[in-house]
Amino acid sequence: MALEKVIVPPAGESITEATINRWFKPDGAYVEADEPLFEMGTDKATQEVAAPASGILQHLVKEGEIVDIGTVIAHIDTEGQKPVVAAPTLTPRAAPATTVAAPPREAIASPAAQRILAEAGIPASQVPGTGRAGRITKADALQAVVAAPAVTPRPAAAPVGEAPTANGTPAKEATQETITVGKRLPRITREPMSPIRRHIAARLLESQHTTATLTTFNEADMTAIQELRAKYNEKFEKKHGIKLGFMSVFVKAAIEALKAFPLVNARIDGNDIIHQHFYDIGVAVSTEKGLMVPVIRNADALSFAEIEKQIALLAKKAREGKITVTDLEGGTFTITNGGIFGSLMSTPILNPPQVAILGMHTIQKRPVVINDQIAIRPMMYLALSYDHRIIDGREAVQFLVRIKECVENPERMLLDI
Repeated sequence: MALEKVIVPPAGESITEATINRWFKPDGAYVEADEPLFEMGTDKATQEVAAPASGILQHLVKEGEIVDIGTVIAHIDTEGQKPVVAAPTLTPRAAPATTVAAPPREAIASPAAQRILAEAGIPASQVPGTGRAGRITKADALQAVVAAPAVTPRPAAAPVGEAPTANGTPAKEATQETITVGKRLPRITREPMSPIRRHIAARLLESQHTTATLTTFNEADMTAIQELRAKYNEKFEKKHGIKLGFMSVFVKAAIEALKAFPLVNARIDGNDIIHQHFYDIGVAVSTEKGLMVPVIRNADALSFAEIEKQIALLAKKAREGKITVTDLEGGTFTITNGGIFGSLMSTPILNPPQVAILGMHTIQKRPVVINDQIAIRPMMYLALSYDHRIIDGREAVQFLVRIKECVENPERMLLDI
């Protein structure tokens, strides 16, 4: 018997383990070389892995198990023969009936949705799904429970063989059937963490335990950017096919600040400081599976329009589940925008091995003093979380001030001053 090993492949920088989300082929099935064999998930993405050879598959690891990168999770018996499928016998086809009833819809529900529907006694086939491919999400199940009509308790039934009395009560005590389905939701529901959520939690906890994180704050007047967008956005979109957003301005501002304070673009390796002379900027994107940080490569060489296009493309891939490990690994600095959800201020968590992260927040009109006069301006709080092991407070504050200056005077980035 010749056995080919199926190994969990490398999944990117600093990733040491992965979850076997699902097998595409059952144990004992025949597989063809290069056909999708299993799906693995990490804290950054999910990816399909193809069979390295043809033969009979032998599982060594179950779905849902977490394994180290490089682990042998299956064998393929390359001497195993592909089963021969006999040709089907052709029989005369009966005349079709005038009307054929459509088969019931096969409802696919998430585990959390299945539990909620089961507790409420609602068939999954009656619940419309809004997830991908019609999948019933937890939110769909909760909505179905809320919308379900209240069910009134049934009257007590008499035991078999005993007639009720004239007033409708049984001659002997009957068993009462209690139905509690109604518009009230259950007091608690339990939902297991998804593999990617477990990995994200572990990574964030690791960041808190292995870095000396501090956060410094400042605020930026967004008047200049808003005026710039109002003046040129229509021409910008007409020429480049995409709108001029805030993020491209912040990416450019971050690069200017990183050039002025290169330690913020470095990383720690043991007792060494690794200086990185390139600018791969991660932009946090919220998805159904959790927060992902796709990376814009060599952002310093891109124009505002090219940055906006890269952000739109990567965000679309992340939300459609098509993001790859290559899209997510190797960033030198990260920007996250909690302002799109209404956050006024926060302290972002570092994304190791990076040593700093910039947090943007919601734009809010506030009174500020300009030339000794009180004026109403659109203001944004900025937060820079940094690893104090490598970055001192002075550099962190000056770095954030440099970003503030670039944002409030975007022409400085165009003139390189």
